Amino acid sequence: MRGSPSKSCPRWYSTTMHRVQKTSGLCMRIEMPSRESCKFRPRILIDVSKIDMATTILGFKISMPIMIAPTAMQKMAHPEGEYATARAASAAGTIMTLSSWATSSVEEVASTGPGIRFFQLYVYRDRNVVAQLVRRAERAGFKAIALTVDTPRLGRREADIKNRFTLPPFLTLKNFEGLDLGKMDEANDSGLASYVAGQIDRTLSWKDVKWLQTITKLPILVKGVLTAEDARLSIQAGAAGIIVSNHGARQLDYVPATIMALEEVVKAAQGRVPVFLDGGVRRGTDVFKALALGASGIFIGRPVLYSLAAEGEAGVRKVLQMLRDEFELTMALSGCRSLSEITRNHIVADWDHPQPLARL
Repeated sequence: MRGSPSKSCPRWYSTTMHRVQKTSGLCMRIEMPSRESCKFRPRILIDVSKIDMATTILGFKISMPIMIAPTAMQKMAHPEGEYATARAASAAGTIMTLSSWATSSVEEVASTGPGIRFFQLYVYRDRNVVAQLVRRAERAGFKAIALTVDTPRLGRREADIKNRFTLPPFLTLKNFEGLDLGKMDEANDSGLASYVAGQIDRTLSWKDVKWLQTITKLPILVKGVLTAEDARLSIQAGAAGIIVSNHGARQLDYVPATIMALEEVVKAAQGRVPVFLDGGVRRGTDVFKALALGASGIFIGRPVLYSLAAEGEAGVRKVLQMLRDEFELTMALSGCRSLSEITRNHIVADWDHPQPLARL
């Protein structure tokens, strides 16, 4: 593909990703458990004429606990890419997280107007590059750093290998454009995998979480936690929050779905920092389940990309409104008038009552 993106780009993206979803059954099973794995225990005869979904995240008030996760290269989905997503998030009164590998820079996204935005960070081998990125995000008004910690190497993404995935020639990783790191070379397998292997620091460790705190005053969220052990270490390292994520089930096969890992992490955090869920949310009912299990909020990725590909900014606005409406209805039908009234007693999960082993 050469020149500017064609008008069929969004349709191509949506169709292609739909096929990937249909053919990646293992991936989908890991990201999203059965809808039956958590069931509701609604309360009745409660006045739900007024529902308040507003919440405060790291000191910033937002309209609902539904936020936008970092997803890379959004201009592959729609020509306006991250610009459209940023405007939609601002209109909805919620938080957008910009990917390090965005096709729009932190400055360009900031230019779209006011909004609460976080910046997702990959740690490169060249720490000067990392320090520059963090300083630029801070100057552009971003409010937190979401440090991705589950990608010392890229997982084996067989669709990328088959398609020899690389960034189209008319797009660049905008945050790295002036650093000679904005382009991906073509490769015999995955251009993205080759890029990660050459640039991302495999030595990343807990000391680097502390190092980041020496170069920025922004709060740091550790993104990619799935266990109680790492939740405790995140807090010890000074994290301001934890994001439970399995990277869209594309890193390591057979990790749990995020909703299944969430409660373990919440219990380990013991309320010392907020815990968020990223991944597997497709309906407002999923948001309710996550909050009932102790999450302070959730992040959505794929729904944003699909809606962006379909209808640009209007599509992202629509998906955020759909999730908001579904979540509000779920709260009302469960007898909850505010987020603080959503408790663990409102759901029962499969893992609450393990099934006995069948006799041979």
